[in-house]
Amino acid sequence: MLDFATDAAQELVLGTARRFAQEQLAPQQRAFEAARGLPPALLAEAAAIGFDTIDWPEGCGGAAMGTLARVRMLEALAGGCPAAALALQPLGSVAHALLAFGGPTLLHEQARRLARTPGARACLVFDTRGALRRSGDTLSGALAWLPTGRVDLLAVLTREGLLLVDEGIALTPVPGSGLCGAGASALRLQAAPLHAQWHDRAAAAQALAQARLHVAALLVGQMHAAAEYARQYALERVAFGKPIAHHQALAFLIADMHSAVDAARQLAYEAAWRLDTDPQDTGAAAAAFVEAAESALFIGANAVQILGGAGFMRDVPVEKHLRELRALGLLLGGADAARDDAVAEADALPPFLLTA
Repeated sequence: MLDFATDAAQELVLGTARRFAQEQLAPQQRAFEAARGLPPALLAEAAAIGFDTIDWPEGCGGAAMGTLARVRMLEALAGGCPAAALALQPLGSVAHALLAFGGPTLLHEQARRLARTPGARACLVFDTRGALRRSGDTLSGALAWLPTGRVDLLAVLTREGLLLVDEGIALTPVPGSGLCGAGASALRLQAAPLHAQWHDRAAAAQALAQARLHVAALLVGQMHAAAEYARQYALERVAFGKPIAHHQALAFLIADMHSAVDAARQLAYEAAWRLDTDPQDTGAAAAAFVEAAESALFIGANAVQILGGAGFMRDVPVEKHLRELRALGLLLGGADAARDDAVAEADALPPFLLTA
């Protein structure tokens, strides 16, 4: 039986995340974009709270609360600003890749190494198209966009394994993109030496599933913020003698938007619960990512449409919601790569399960 209930400790974490998003992230999201990053004091406060380590093993300094707790926490933070939610986690999805390939010992080792450098960040990329080419013990190539302004440890995930690079990383700022608050950049590697490498398809699948749930949770949080802002606007904006939310066509659209958020949320929660129950159960994470990425296209565009011309102005947040949602949906190979994995997982099921 699926169980999404939270205990007292998890409720305390979620309450803290919601307040942090409302009080610290949402009011400053435009400032984060302008600065292409977060102020050091805010990063230090988030580190003290422990947002990045909520599901790490206790031996690595984590709270060991599990994947579902992390998904719910990320959803809450993304309601304030998904770019900030990414920037608040120096290791982010790299931590789960390290756990999948080397266990708590590897995560502890790399986390300690990064902690020696103030402001150090790790970034995980899923190289679906072979953009980064290996030659001996070096890696070369370019990626047009990453949601970070700094990379001290690059984790390159493929379907076969994991490569770590910590030298020869060059970044160029990408202005005007989504997730600019995290410091969006283009990446280039020129014969960058490999720091470490592993070949393990099962571990790669686990790491990818965790990374996809990370992004799906951010999508759900930002979708909810966009849909809720559009709903509140529609209740206040009056046309033809009544709030536009009371006109039938728009009322149905708003209901559909919130239904899409709920559907994506439940799929993400279920996928997280499955990974907590069995780390090998990775198929649901791909399906959750597809649902979140496709719902994001629907919700972001219609949130702007409900506001009309005002929706494109920086005076309101929905134009940023639209950009952030589209940018998040492009991560990790986008919905197309996730859809392929979800279909492959479904094809591997016994026929009686597919027809039940």
